[in-house]
Amino acid sequence: MAKAKVAKRPTRDEFELEELGNQLVEAKNEDSEIVLTVWGWEEQVRGRIVNMDSRTKLVHIEGEQQLTKVPFMDIMKVEYPRD
Repeated sequence: MAKAKVAKRPTRDEFELEELGNQLVEAKNEDSEIVLTVWGWEEQVRGRIVNMDSRTKLVHIEGEQQLTKVPFMDIMKVEYPRD
């Protein structure tokens, strides 16, 4: 039986990446709470964007108890919590 291969990160075109970037900038500017679906992560990341580091390409999300740094290229979806 062959071992399961780790799925490669899906590729996205420039339009999709730009749209994602726009959503993140808007959420940061409005200080909105967001939920991120991150490629390869079991759990979604929930919180507010406190920094978007263009040098490291990490999005810093302040959650309830911690700061999580998410690689921009691994963010698959940006949503607003429904509760």
